[in-house]
Amino acid sequence: MFDISFGELMVVGAVALVVIGPERLPKVARTVGALLGRLQRYVANVKADIKREVELDGLRQLEAEMNEAGRKLGADLQGGVAPIESGVAQAVQDTQAALAEPAPPRPDDKQFDLFSPSAGPRPERDQR
Repeated sequence: MFDISFGELMVVGAVALVVIGPERLPKVARTVGALLGRLQRYVANVKADIKREVELDGLRQLEAEMNEAGRKLGADLQGGVAPIESGVAQAVQDTQAALAEPAPPRPDDKQFDLFSPSAGPRPERDQR
């Protein structure tokens, strides 16, 4: 974290021993160590929070892109379905109109019934 060498730490320890005294130095060292541990945990938590926020922002952006792509796809599908729907609707109308108006029978039309015995000559079978 700080670029301090072992020699510099020895100098700081010697100065602390002279200034604080040998009786209070262990207690002060424990207190300083506890404070540094808290500081490191706090910094680690802040880094984790920032990382989560960045990931969350990325996910929100991805969600917005996916929603936009879904809307575009839906619009494209609706645009492609509309001509088909109109063609089917026209075919239904034409069929209903054709079924509503019966064709007048023509006098020379003979109705052919397959199941009637008097339907005419039967086709001859091959005798093999």
